[in-house]
Amino acid sequence: MTGNIHEECGVFGIYSPNTIDVAQITYCALFALQHRGQESAGIAVNDDGVFTVKKSLGLVSDAFSQEDFNALGKGNISVGHVRYATTGGDSAENIQPIVINHRKGRMALAHNGNLTNSYELREALEEKGAIFHSTTDSEIIAYTIVQERLKFGSVEEAVSSAMDIIKGAYSLVISSPSKLIAVRDPNGFRPLCYGKMPDGSVCFASESCALDAVNATLIRDLLPGEIAIAENGKIRFDTSHCNKVPKSTCVFEYIYFARPDSVIDGASVSEARQQAGRFLAQEHPTDADVVIGVPDSGLEAALGYSKESNIPYAIGFTKNKYIGRTFIAPDQTLREKNVNIKLNPIKSVVNGKRIVLVDDSIVRGTTSRRIVDQLWAAGAKEIHMRISAPPFISACYYGTDIDSAKGLIANEHTAEEIAKIIGVTSLGYLSMEHVLLLTGKNTGFCTACFDGKYPVAPSKHSEKSRFERKISEAKKHKN
Repeated sequence: MTGNIHEECGVFGIYSPNTIDVAQITYCALFALQHRGQESAGIAVNDDGVFTVKKSLGLVSDAFSQEDFNALGKGNISVGHVRYATTGGDSAENIQPIVINHRKGRMALAHNGNLTNSYELREALEEKGAIFHSTTDSEIIAYTIVQERLKFGSVEEAVSSAMDIIKGAYSLVISSPSKLIAVRDPNGFRPLCYGKMPDGSVCFASESCALDAVNATLIRDLLPGEIAIAENGKIRFDTSHCNKVPKSTCVFEYIYFARPDSVIDGASVSEARQQAGRFLAQEHPTDADVVIGVPDSGLEAALGYSKESNIPYAIGFTKNKYIGRTFIAPDQTLREKNVNIKLNPIKSVVNGKRIVLVDDSIVRGTTSRRIVDQLWAAGAKEIHMRISAPPFISACYYGTDIDSAKGLIANEHTAEEIAKIIGVTSLGYLSMEHVLLLTGKNTGFCTACFDGKYPVAPSKHSEKSRFERKISEAKKHKN
């Protein structure tokens, strides 16, 4: 990734009509969703109303042991989560799923997204006596649902009522003592699909690749605003919140976030990225000897550029498979150094060649410069960089941690200036016209990071660490 965008999170839930090893199934699904968050992982198992939870910092492979699975046991409902923090830090208390005891039972919740009114909601809840144990907006969602649960006869009614209160991006999987519920916000910012396993178990996942991992068949994506309820071996749907606002799925799911083998809202992610490459070749043709992509999300776009331009495609980098994504490093200095560890040019492909270099975006430009420098050092003759997205100029408030426009290189420089800064022969971005057509038609995308037009108004308290700062200020005032 040529910049500093972090993924959101990944959620998974399974409801089985029988008591089975739902924890192991969830574990396999979380492996398939690992790309969506590498800071922490957690699983909550519901065995006939008895909840057992295990969660830990680190990758899925590090978070669970065989002893953990023995402790989790078998059950008929499980909720899983992999996290990258978009609200709140990466401390242990922020790991999901969130498990809450309340007057009418227990609840486990996993969340992908970012609320835009979380600061205001938290203040209102605290004034009523709520005590928060984390600094995430996900806990605010859980408390809001519990508060509504006290007013209604079922958890799905409480969820529906809570949807009138919370604003922004949220894809949720929720376990009550007897039900598994999945929710997608009315804008459909983040993906959420459901499928069925051969034994009749129902699964919900952030991406269809997680369904493939557990041998579940993709049925369809939840509609924006839809609530799905799995209970007593059956599934039913509540569409009362659907079609109230225009659909605005994050276009970066197709450009970068999702795995290429996933299908989102009926469209192949791989095909969308190849289409971006084809559009780039039409918009920004050039004479070159070879097309290469920056692993991983630049590869399909590079292939599309090659097919459209008839310039040969080649693998131009070797990627170290044992390094996490570049931006996982805790600070910018180490993040930059990691690029040299993670990617290495293949000199026989690069040396003496005019290169088309395809990547998904340029956010701050520092990482791009280092990658370009590596290609020059490997003997590149020319480097024509092509970006499979428009210039990134605005903050995102719906599930990535770009919470400010400050430092975004395209917000401060023209494409020609950026080309000089990162050291390329030429630079071309995908147009806004074509980014809307990546799936073959304009299916309703959020493009606020490119044009500053926000489908849901952001809060004035939008920084990632807003609740840590709030707590710090409260302690200072107390002292």
